[in-house]
Amino acid sequence: MSTLHTEEMTLNMGPQHPSTHGVLRFVVRADGEVMREAIPDVGYLHRSIEKIAEKVGYHGFMPYTDRVDYVCAMFTNQGWGMACEKLAHIEVPHRGEYCRVIAAEFNRIASHLLSVGAMAMDIGAVTPFTHAIREREMINDLIEELCGARLTFNYMRIGGVAWDLPPGWREKALAYLDHFDPILEEYNALISWNKIYIERLANVGVITAEEAVNYNLVGPNLRACGIKWDIRKDMPYSVYPEFEFDVPIGDGHWGKLGDSMDRYVVRIREMAESSKILRQALSKIPPGPVLAKVARNFKPPAGECQIRLESGRGDMGWYVVSDGTGYPWRVHVRTGSFAAMGIIQKLSAGLMIADLVTLIASLDVIAPEIDR
Repeated sequence: MSTLHTEEMTLNMGPQHPSTHGVLRFVVRADGEVMREAIPDVGYLHRSIEKIAEKVGYHGFMPYTDRVDYVCAMFTNQGWGMACEKLAHIEVPHRGEYCRVIAAEFNRIASHLLSVGAMAMDIGAVTPFTHAIREREMINDLIEELCGARLTFNYMRIGGVAWDLPPGWREKALAYLDHFDPILEEYNALISWNKIYIERLANVGVITAEEAVNYNLVGPNLRACGIKWDIRKDMPYSVYPEFEFDVPIGDGHWGKLGDSMDRYVVRIREMAESSKILRQALSKIPPGPVLAKVARNFKPPAGECQIRLESGRGDMGWYVVSDGTGYPWRVHVRTGSFAAMGIIQKLSAGLMIADLVTLIASLDVIAPEIDR
């Protein structure tokens, strides 16, 4: 009687696979439908953006920061501005800080809407994506009225923001939030508590709290493991201490703590918290200028600085070294997507190939944020 011999298959997922949310590649070793491992192969979008900063100067680099994370570009604008301001000891006007928070939190909601909508579509539910993208487009309409752009904003400046809120914009923004809060509950009824959707996400890609810390996960991916760490609360910056909001964490309600469902639900709950922040900021925004006086030929004193802020994908760090000229000597940005890619190889072992799509979507990685 002959013995059946099988061998592993090596498959390419990407670099143009529609479920990788950008130009990513995974080398998958599989035995039938079960993966032995999925190895990330990054670098397809590397543009030397940190080196570009050294060539275009401090003011000139602001539009390039949009390209670090084009889904959450307000945060990359803000991070660069905060680093430059720390180097030169510049104080942003109070109203300017409020404008930054308002723009950033709207961008956080837009980013999470794209994440949860695309995640549902990747798994096979097309309709929820159209609902999520509709709301995101409404937010883009508001942001376009604020700064003239819908994706790569270039809204913030060293010392504040480029433009104040337009006349009547505050009322439009509050009216949108009145519309959005019930829509979020409608979206939950449509997909979040759907039995099939929960079964596809629960207990898939479970990350323990210890693993999350060891792999340097940040943002919703970290908080989904039950760790309550948010830069806005734990290392406060800008005017976030003036607002009341909660930090959602995973609770393992649908399966094991730290699974794909927890990562999804944390983002849903974060949108509601961003809405709370926006209502407070829009209600009590102070009068005054939005931009400090900064020399056009900006030359911060020689030195180095590091700043951190809570981006849509978590703890983002900017490290800048100045040599006293109009061009930074060294720039480095630490992003959440790059850290998240490191744990995929470990989590993929034993998963079905179809579950790799779920895992990637639940981590909400953005390709240009990985490669830079």
